[in-house]
Amino acid sequence: MYHYIRLTKTEEADLDIFDKCYAFDTAREAKEKGMYPYFIPIQESRGTRVIIEGKELIMAGSNNYLGLSWDPRVKEAAIEATKKWGTSCSGSRFLNGTLAIHEELEARLANFVGRQSALCFSTGYQTNLGAISALLGRDEHIFSDKLNHASIMDGIFLAAGMRGKVRVHRYLHNNMDSLEKFLAEEPRDAAKMVVTDGVFSMEGDIVKLPRMKELCTQYGARLYMDEAHALGVLGATGRGTEEHYGMKNHADILMCTFSKSFGSLGGFVAGDHDIVDFIKHQARSLIFSASMPPATIASVGACLEIIEKEPERVRRLQEIGRRMIAGYKSLGFNVSVSETPIVPLLIGDMEKTILFWRELFDGGVFTNPVLSPAVPPDSTLIRTSYMAIHTDEECDRILEIAGKAGKKFGIL
Repeated sequence: MYHYIRLTKTEEADLDIFDKCYAFDTAREAKEKGMYPYFIPIQESRGTRVIIEGKELIMAGSNNYLGLSWDPRVKEAAIEATKKWGTSCSGSRFLNGTLAIHEELEARLANFVGRQSALCFSTGYQTNLGAISALLGRDEHIFSDKLNHASIMDGIFLAAGMRGKVRVHRYLHNNMDSLEKFLAEEPRDAAKMVVTDGVFSMEGDIVKLPRMKELCTQYGARLYMDEAHALGVLGATGRGTEEHYGMKNHADILMCTFSKSFGSLGGFVAGDHDIVDFIKHQARSLIFSASMPPATIASVGACLEIIEKEPERVRRLQEIGRRMIAGYKSLGFNVSVSETPIVPLLIGDMEKTILFWRELFDGGVFTNPVLSPAVPPDSTLIRTSYMAIHTDEECDRILEIAGKAGKKFGIL
């Protein structure tokens, strides 16, 4: 319900909805100081190297974990699909935007993750937004890790906005005692769902899935797991968190994006046919968005084939992750709880974080600074992430530059 306020003519003249835009000067001031770390245009990409402002840097901040967006087979698949199908489906999946190749890819994805059905969305963000908001109803309970991705929380907020009285419980990060406390407070027969990242995108740690599944079974909750940073990263064959733990079909719903290991754009959910079919007919971000274009579908399919046939890429990625965690620790960096090729360097001071980022950038390494409000002010960090195509020499060079910068700013 909207509430309207009648203003006098004087008040109308004094108020402008854009005033806050004109007053926003944080980014402008940072740019003037040469310390603005966001929206940096990459002029050229060469796999593990990028060209920025005419200078070559080692990319240590990409989610292209297997390096497949650079693979010639993937690029060729996108080109051939464009020749056959054109550049756009020009409509939503619900109406004229479903191609045969959409359904072919969904069948292959479902088989890859061991589920009955899968459904593709145009972005990973839309996947969580649409699936979670479709599944979550009035007076139903959702239990979310405090460090879950923003798209998960936005899916919850959308459900609450549409239906009201959604019961939201946020437990301490990866803390199963905290989760159990919240679960135990609600009736056993209440409708409940636990939602979690498989690999947490800033911390690089892995959800404690065996214990979480025990709690879901004990307290009658369904489990929704976001595998955006886990598929292609964890497990002997890249099948994610369940394979990492030697578990099968422990999550009721699996979600993943295509912008990481799959080297493209989009996302999917997978689960029992009836659940996926319900999401297909209820998810607003699917129904009211144009579908994945042919080139994107084909590139994901090519990446999936490579992952299935070349598991050595996954092993190489895991080897690099271990190498970088050990290397940073030996230098004296605090890498927190990282267990994956996502390796955060905890700084805990906003100014030092920006200065450290700039030193790395000037030294030839591209990383991602993470500041408040994305993290608490005392938990600012540099997020580094690695690809299977990084060489040992590049890894050593990154550590060398980071070590020098860490000493310069008293971070080690």
